[in-house]
Amino acid sequence: MTAVAVKNDIYWVGAVDWNVRDFHGYSTDKGTTYNAYLIKDEKVALFDTVKHNLKSDLIHNIHQVIDPRRIDYIIVNHVEMDHSGSLPELIDLVQPEKVFCSANGKRALLSHFHREDWPLEVVKTGDEISLGARTVQFIETKMLHWPDSMFSYIKEEKLLISSDAFGQHLATSERFDDQLPMDELMAHAAKYFANILLVFSPLVQKLLADVKAMGLAIDTIAPDHGPIWRTNPDRIIAAYDRWSSQEARAKAVVVFDTMWHSTEKMAKAVCAGLAREGLDVRLMSARLCHRSDIIAEMLDAKAVLLGSATLNNNIMPRMADIITYAKGLRPKGKLGATFGSYGWSGEAVKHLNNALEEIGIEQVHEGVRVKNVPTHDGYQSCVEMGAAVGRAVNQALQQSA
Repeated sequence: MTAVAVKNDIYWVGAVDWNVRDFHGYSTDKGTTYNAYLIKDEKVALFDTVKHNLKSDLIHNIHQVIDPRRIDYIIVNHVEMDHSGSLPELIDLVQPEKVFCSANGKRALLSHFHREDWPLEVVKTGDEISLGARTVQFIETKMLHWPDSMFSYIKEEKLLISSDAFGQHLATSERFDDQLPMDELMAHAAKYFANILLVFSPLVQKLLADVKAMGLAIDTIAPDHGPIWRTNPDRIIAAYDRWSSQEARAKAVVVFDTMWHSTEKMAKAVCAGLAREGLDVRLMSARLCHRSDIIAEMLDAKAVLLGSATLNNNIMPRMADIITYAKGLRPKGKLGATFGSYGWSGEAVKHLNNALEEIGIEQVHEGVRVKNVPTHDGYQSCVEMGAAVGRAVNQALQQSA
């Protein structure tokens, strides 16, 4: 890749990671980017770095714009290692006058790299530094999604360098939103939000309100992952408002794992009942669908139904994995029910009901158990449960309208 102009004398100098396929348990089938930005002014500033193994890409891209030793300031918006992994080499090469970070960022940098000699300077929300013709204003975004996170706003350019917010795990040769199909871009952005920021939804709501109150004019959003929003940044801001409000629609996600296909048959019958009540249904096998794709589908779903065969008096291991993952992300405002087949003991439904409670999903049906292979009556019980959940969803959405 090569350096790309974002605005006059402002460049993307990051790295594209075409081959990463797992990001902390999140499937990145399309890879990702680690975005770093360089501003040439009276003072030259570099915003974030890249993952350690791609440091040569970063240095090469900087060289295309300027001798790296001419960089005066490094701004660390986020200490996570995919954005700070190259920082030691960059500091040794650049010998910057100052390295700006939040108070939590300073503590994290010292804890990660143990370099007391770095010229760290702490900034907080509202602090500004002048680069010459441009001013950088800092906005702390604690726990979005690390304690150290912050934004850098270039007021003269109406440019928000947004750290991990508004990003997507998407490796492309294109750098801007208008160069890609919008549906694809928004799908990746939704998956990113669902798997990384969903648990912090109340903080996202507060941040959006604070940014609005600050009256920041934004015509470009430059995140740390994925394409830059230069054509319609309002679209991704509106999406974050919607996603962090956890707005849901008449949609159900049915997640199951099966041993000898009996629970799978039950899952299809449950889907028939949901569809009968007009819900958009996603049937997702825990064996075939990645946990992060399941969570992405849950983002705008009002109902989540879980099914498992009983294995050793418990649930199937893949269902336990998905439940543990969902518990950490804490989706809100969802309705649910459970189902499962068994041979002799049949505890799976009980465990799945407990899981709904632990995730925070309101149980609207006691669940359906079928011994061995479902008969017509067993199928009908599953259809009726799906329909009952569908009616509960429609009633809840009508009440909230």
